Amino acid sequence: MKILLTGHLGYIGSVLEPLLEKAGHTLTGLDSGLFRASQFGSRYSGIPFWPVDIRDVRAEHLHEVEAVVHLAGFSNDPLGNLDPEITQQVNHTASAQLAKLARDAGVRRFVFASTCSVYGASGDALVDEQSTTLPVTPYALAKLASERDIRALQGDDFETVCLRFATAYGDSPMLRFDLVANNLTAWALATGQIRLKSDGRAWRPLVHVEAVAEAIACALTERGDLVSGEIVNIGDPRGNQRVIDIANMVATAIPTAELSFAEGASADLRSYRVGFDKMADVLPSFHYRWDPAEMICRMRDAMMNQDITPEDFEGARFARLAQLQQLRTNGLVDETYRFSAAVNARRPMAISSAIEAAGA
Repeated sequence: MKILLTGHLGYIGSVLEPLLEKAGHTLTGLDSGLFRASQFGSRYSGIPFWPVDIRDVRAEHLHEVEAVVHLAGFSNDPLGNLDPEITQQVNHTASAQLAKLARDAGVRRFVFASTCSVYGASGDALVDEQSTTLPVTPYALAKLASERDIRALQGDDFETVCLRFATAYGDSPMLRFDLVANNLTAWALATGQIRLKSDGRAWRPLVHVEAVAEAIACALTERGDLVSGEIVNIGDPRGNQRVIDIANMVATAIPTAELSFAEGASADLRSYRVGFDKMADVLPSFHYRWDPAEMICRMRDAMMNQDITPEDFEGARFARLAQLQQLRTNGLVDETYRFSAAVNARRPMAISSAIEAAGA
């Protein structure tokens, strides 16, 4: 299958890319490269790709494409809060436009990476795909609006599937510290402290980044009568965790670290317990096998091998919001958070290899 993979240089995309190649698919990437500084260890990427902002996609980028996996966008609540209007443009308007271009170009299947953040302030109640959504951030609002507009394009010749992912965690070739389990693990290794910024009572369903990749791979090839037009939650079916429970798993993995609360730590409005029963019906070829305690230990080992320092943790390298702010301060991106004209003049804007783009 010929697949366009947007956001292939990101936290999830860098795990998904080799998985899809191993399965025999032919891939083309599309990524602006905003967060390429997050490389952690060896990064695999050998596919040709368009170094293009998702807002600037054109029909030519979808030539002969059979399926689209859409990952690109501002990837979490803090990043979405930076500029809600631009978050709307990137995560909603551009996503809907990409889906329309894909449909018009004859793409058969469109897999959209959505989020369980759309459940927002659901408290202790168990929610599923039929539950009322309660988004509380620009990021979640934009993702929910994208689901609506993408599904509106659904038809006999254009299949859509929206995967609502739980909170991702785990090591990746393009690591992030702005995810709760990753954050707590990295902080513990860097400082000897497991630092909670909230009271720890909020619920967070977890999903390992490799599970995200495998669920997407299954969604690409599953029977159309199962996935077409569906919204499905993707996460660990064995349960949800409170943030304090995740902190305690990190404490078990790193027993020398001390659990503490930041001054003024308070309740987090974002709290949701998510049901994943539908996952088995829509994606019967996908089987969840990642134990969070074991995976946190694996992530610990990966970080120890890379010698994570306080400077790594506190700097911009592994935090999307801090990276974007640094790019803006240094004049490398403009007020719309696209690369500046000076940067683009040095970059090959036609289809290129990841290696060429990394050196641009």
